[in-house]
Amino acid sequence: MRIELRDGVLHTDGAPGLLATADYPYYRDNPSVWRDRLRTLRDETGIRIVTSYIPWRHHQPEPDVLPDFNGSTRPDRDVLGYLRICAELGLSVIVKPGPFIHAETNYGGLPDWICPAHNPEVEPILDAEGNPGLWPGSRLGADGKVERWPLPAPLGAHFTARVGDWMRAVGKEVLQTTTTPEGPVVLVQIANEGLFTDGSLPLWAYDYSASGLAFFRTGLSEHYGSLDAYNQAHGTGLTDWGQVEPPRERRTASSVQEQLARADWGRYHAELLAAAYHGWTEALGPDVPVLVNVNPPAEHVYSFDSWLSRVRPERWNGINYGFTNWMGVVSTDHDSHARYVLAAKRAPGPNMEENWGFSELYDRAYAAGATSFHQSVLALAAGATGINVYTGVATSGWGEDMDIMHAPPYPDCPPIDAEGRPTDKAGTVRMLADFFDAHGAEFLSAGQVTGPSWALYAPYAAVAAWTPEEQPSEALGGAACGRPLRAFHERMRTEGRDYRIVDLESADPDSLAAHPHLVLHGGAFMHRRVQELLAGHLAAGHRVDLLGGEVPQLDELLRPCTVLAQALAAPGRAAAAAAAGSELFDGPQVVTGSADAYWRTVAGAADTGYLTVLIQSDNEGPVTVSLPLGGGRTAEVTVQGAKGGAAVLRIVSGGLGDFLLTGLNSFLSSAVVPMVAVDGEKVVGQVPADLARVGGRLRVLTH
Repeated sequence: MRIELRDGVLHTDGAPGLLATADYPYYRDNPSVWRDRLRTLRDETGIRIVTSYIPWRHHQPEPDVLPDFNGSTRPDRDVLGYLRICAELGLSVIVKPGPFIHAETNYGGLPDWICPAHNPEVEPILDAEGNPGLWPGSRLGADGKVERWPLPAPLGAHFTARVGDWMRAVGKEVLQTTTTPEGPVVLVQIANEGLFTDGSLPLWAYDYSASGLAFFRTGLSEHYGSLDAYNQAHGTGLTDWGQVEPPRERRTASSVQEQLARADWGRYHAELLAAAYHGWTEALGPDVPVLVNVNPPAEHVYSFDSWLSRVRPERWNGINYGFTNWMGVVSTDHDSHARYVLAAKRAPGPNMEENWGFSELYDRAYAAGATSFHQSVLALAAGATGINVYTGVATSGWGEDMDIMHAPPYPDCPPIDAEGRPTDKAGTVRMLADFFDAHGAEFLSAGQVTGPSWALYAPYAAVAAWTPEEQPSEALGGAACGRPLRAFHERMRTEGRDYRIVDLESADPDSLAAHPHLVLHGGAFMHRRVQELLAGHLAAGHRVDLLGGEVPQLDELLRPCTVLAQALAAPGRAAAAAAAGSELFDGPQVVTGSADAYWRTVAGAADTGYLTVLIQSDNEGPVTVSLPLGGGRTAEVTVQGAKGGAAVLRIVSGGLGDFLLTGLNSFLSSAVVPMVAVDGEKVVGQVPADLARVGGRLRVLTH
């Protein structure tokens, strides 16, 4: 069996498919129940791929003792036995060896002995003021709260060496004998939720350690080529790269040279992630594809810009993009919705952690399967290539060495409970898994029907991340990205239009041609190659709109460059671009109800595709969608479902095919007799329930 990830899509022996997975934290359960829990997960949910962290602290609690992967020191460390059980049950596995895993474990899954507070050889990660970045450790303080310990700097020499030892041990002792085709392991995930879970933290939060700054300055020398070139661009007179200081003070840039310095710091953050990911992967040496799991932006004003500056998958060179959730209930909160959709749209890749089990720890809304179902199908509609049930099974067999903070079960309301019994959510997951097992390849190949695309120029995000909250976005004037993108997202949602994101620094004319209408916020400078790319896009008859900011007059070294300005000002260009972009969107429109609608069409058939309807928590009554089918034909689609629920409809030649629809949301006390209709062709349930048709067979789930 040959496993590949192409543009974020799983291919098995060349055949594409949607990546549907569920997590099982074996290290939190007694080995005596592993087989039973895995079998129940498989049989009750239809999931055939399991994801599992391999916690460093669990398998190597002492620094001078080799990691235990076969249970020789404790049965629950027998990950090799666990993987054999998976293989015997016909389950494939995505292993996740960290080094940092979060997963509500002590010290994020790192062993205590790698903490700078306990090992002076380990360099701590530092913020702009020289303070270490902290994370809950594995010991309670005098106040009864978990002590917060400093995290290691990701490129520190001792940490790098010990992480390398850990990854090589996993590669040799675990992966060599369990990787497909001989074994069940089909993919590997390194890291989790960014670098030490802070992918969306401000750019001044890290890493100002000595190793980090050395890497920053080395990167500058490679980028500029010579100190003379750096001095000329920045207006400085430095005589050594060691004299370059990073930005530290949060304020609006006072000059274009200061903006350039912030762009340099943002590029460093992207390169820091790439260097860490590649270093860990090289030590691991897997023979299957590797992906990472980054967290979406946080709720802070600076977070969109910090995240966009730091998370640049195009620089990862063979390491694949994946993202997670954990930011709020998207059917209720517009801010959570925007951040969630951005993560799904940033690059092709699967959702590697969707909350299907935690209500007490996060939000009581997750006690209802409708909440997680809504978010899972929203991720897919927005561009994700896979979904994950985190976690699929409740566990209760761990000790304080793994988790001192939480009481069993972990989690409290997943599809399979701590006694191994299926819950109401198991049936919901089963319908979802079966639908996309049947239609996932076609769904992913169908083209998203969108309006304009946001043209992402990450250096602008690196500049704008430092702008204080009190600085209004309309007054940014110069380089900006995150706040204008957030405003653009809200505008598109209000108008009922979908959009895409394209990274300008990695695009070429062919890839950009797939985005005939681009919008962006301008700035004083822009790389000459990017200006030429956009000018060529205009010359090809496409549309480029600046929604704010300046038309760049300088290149990446602050030399005069008006390539884009001239292209935008060319005689007749505005009229031609307006005409080219006037009919670019012909997607679904919500006519009645509070909902969002997404439409994907199968190539060569405008009347065949997938309509996703996301019902908001405040909706009352049926949702009606006007769906253009090409050739001037429009279908009227009506969906009657629970508040906070969702529907996915396969439209075939303008008629209703298979579908999924949630009619129950226990958290919102919403119980609706489900109904879906396409131009009068109607399917109605008999009682309040979830309703599905898969392979032409109707299913009713009353919970």
